[in-house]
Amino acid sequence: MDKIKIIGGNALNGKIYISGAKNAALPLVCAALLSEEPVTLQNVPALSDITFLNSLLQYMGMKISESEELHDGYRSKTYTYQADNITALVAPYDFVRKMRASYYVLGPLLARFKHAELSLPGGCAIGARPIDIHLTSLEQMGATIEIKNGYVVADAPNGLKGAHVIFHKASVGATCNILMAATLAEGTTRIENAAKEPEIANLIDLLNAMGAKITGRDTSILTIEGVKKLHKATIAVVPDRIEAGSYAIAAAITKGRIELINAQAEHLQQPLRTLEKMGLDVETTDKSIIIDGRNKTICGEDIYTDYYPGFPTDLQAQFMALMTVAEGASLVTESIWENRFMHVPELCRMGANINIHGHASAIVRGVKKLSGAPVMATDLRASFALVLAGLAAEGETIVNRVYHLDRGYEKLEEKLKAVGANIERIKEED
Repeated sequence: MDKIKIIGGNALNGKIYISGAKNAALPLVCAALLSEEPVTLQNVPALSDITFLNSLLQYMGMKISESEELHDGYRSKTYTYQADNITALVAPYDFVRKMRASYYVLGPLLARFKHAELSLPGGCAIGARPIDIHLTSLEQMGATIEIKNGYVVADAPNGLKGAHVIFHKASVGATCNILMAATLAEGTTRIENAAKEPEIANLIDLLNAMGAKITGRDTSILTIEGVKKLHKATIAVVPDRIEAGSYAIAAAITKGRIELINAQAEHLQQPLRTLEKMGLDVETTDKSIIIDGRNKTICGEDIYTDYYPGFPTDLQAQFMALMTVAEGASLVTESIWENRFMHVPELCRMGANINIHGHASAIVRGVKKLSGAPVMATDLRASFALVLAGLAAEGETIVNRVYHLDRGYEKLEEKLKAVGANIERIKEED
């Protein structure tokens, strides 16, 4: 498995282009299953999760063409998907085990083809993430669902019907899946307590461009009037707010200055406010965010993760890395996922002072410096937290299991090298 070697101590200065969002691209790709006409996605990040999902869709019969185009002056991938000859309505275990978001095929397949089989998903080891909300909502829409031999087997021989669906929590995955399913359902579907993330808005924009009738964008109540068929459309993947937040912390933890090109400040209001409270200068424009940590004293600050527009759980680990070298103490409360402090023992190996209380909170007391060490990545965002710690630490840090990073950060070493990091990938045989 590949490793990443970092020699810490360099202040990072320069510009980083923020790629398209993984969490937006994955449901957008699956939305192409809803139409037999081509769906073109621009600004798609080059990530292993996209590669895995494309492989699954090609197995099903999807035609996929790929090119590179300029997007806001930077080269990125454009994919065109055409689902006019889907021959398999099954998402096998060998595909789904590699990426949890394969479950996004469930709603589109059931809506358009009236049948779907999906291996129960895997994913990052950050606690239980059941798909019960997806399944019970589809049952409300008339589907019959059974669990057989580790597979979800869903049928809707008479097609899906509109329903009044109330989520018991604002699940991004369930919102995406039921949104897609409802576009081709007969009648009107109303989703209450829907997730409001920018990635949801990106999906709604694509679906409406394809001919869907969805209202309530950016609110917790979505209304979908079913249509008989959807048509071709083109859309750009929204910039990745989590990638932007991660690189913002890279500027802060190394006391450098980074301009995040293509980042959208409106999608990062809570994290940017937290960085300002911790002592960083934050400047925003329509097309970028500038984080300046030069000659700044970084102070501890408490965070509480919550559903959007609250503080994102996907930036919790990265902020904790920054807190390890901040003056004073910080309290981190994780309200979204249990078992999301697995990066803590690894940060402590580097000299951090962190105490976990129960499953939901951790107290971080800042130390003068971190020391480089060999560490093990446990999930996608924890991996980047260890990279951040390595950038700030004295000496050499080796981050193992970096395949997690390849799932969510495009050209990570290249982007960090361009702003002054001493970082390299060590390729090793499995």
